[in-house]
Amino acid sequence: MAAKVWGRCFPWVWLCRSAWPGGRHYRAARCAELKRPLAIEEVAPRPVRPHEVRVDVHFCGVNFADILVCRGQYQERPHLPFTPGMEFSGTVLETGTDVSTVKEGDRVIGVSGFTGMAEECVIDQKALWQIPEGVPLREAASLPVSYGTAIMALEHRACTQPGETVLVTAAAGATGLAVIDVATHVLQAKVIAAAGSDEKCRLAVERGAQASVNYSQGSLRDAVTELVGSGGVNVAIDTVGGDIFLEALRSLAWEGRIVVVGFAGGNIASVSANLLLLKNISAMGVYWGRYRDQNFPVFSRSLSSALQYCQEGRIQPHIGVVFKLEEVNDAFLHVIQRKSTGKVLISLK
Repeated sequence: MAAKVWGRCFPWVWLCRSAWPGGRHYRAARCAELKRPLAIEEVAPRPVRPHEVRVDVHFCGVNFADILVCRGQYQERPHLPFTPGMEFSGTVLETGTDVSTVKEGDRVIGVSGFTGMAEECVIDQKALWQIPEGVPLREAASLPVSYGTAIMALEHRACTQPGETVLVTAAAGATGLAVIDVATHVLQAKVIAAAGSDEKCRLAVERGAQASVNYSQGSLRDAVTELVGSGGVNVAIDTVGGDIFLEALRSLAWEGRIVVVGFAGGNIASVSANLLLLKNISAMGVYWGRYRDQNFPVFSRSLSSALQYCQEGRIQPHIGVVFKLEEVNDAFLHVIQRKSTGKVLISLK
């Protein structure tokens, strides 16, 4: 149903261009009205403040949060009109007088809140990280949200240890594949990938999972029990919510840990406390973006680690499809219809 509504609201004919008077302009995807199509507009740049950096954006990630914020359903609600896009990669065009962390020409990734789907972005220097040599801009753009979340969930929250078994739901999505990548190739854990189709399960195994479960064909808990026995899994990373979350919770071993990452299925489950008590289970959440304000060193470390792992070849981001800026509404629909596997990007070049 969501896909049908979005398809009606976001047809190609709604893409338009409007010029603002004066100066050099750049193109940006703009949300002028909630639950309506994004428009491609010519936007006038503003001067950089002393602590800010102007970035020439090459790629911007598409996240479900971008779709939610354009519907007015996200916990953050920017003032209209705004430009969505939480993460991007590009090169530094200009720096403010107080900027010391980057210089003109540096390749960077940025975490922008909601400003990234534009040819230029002005951002605080604290929200930029230099891309190491050998890491392409396209792959770098796929790291912040998905890999930042995966690293935070696995390392900081669940404290995943080598040899432990990790269950990840929505395993073929951008975050799911990032969890598989980090758990398998960095933490030396074993991964059971859970997804909603055989095709997605096959992709998850190709990307490093030891086993897979298609939860559209039966009980997730029963399938996990067949794979690991009654002992259960040590860690579960859930992005789906609802009944899938509850089955993942019941699949945990003694002193298992489940990390709530999101609710892609649309339903938020309620947990009976006795489920936590009987096996001494820990249930926790990861709102990765909140760490930027609450614990910046931990937030920054997740991004620095992602860049380091990528430079070392320990992780390999999977990019499912790249859309042009003019196709931004198609990109949103692609995600809504659950066609996406891995990261969806917008190319600004």
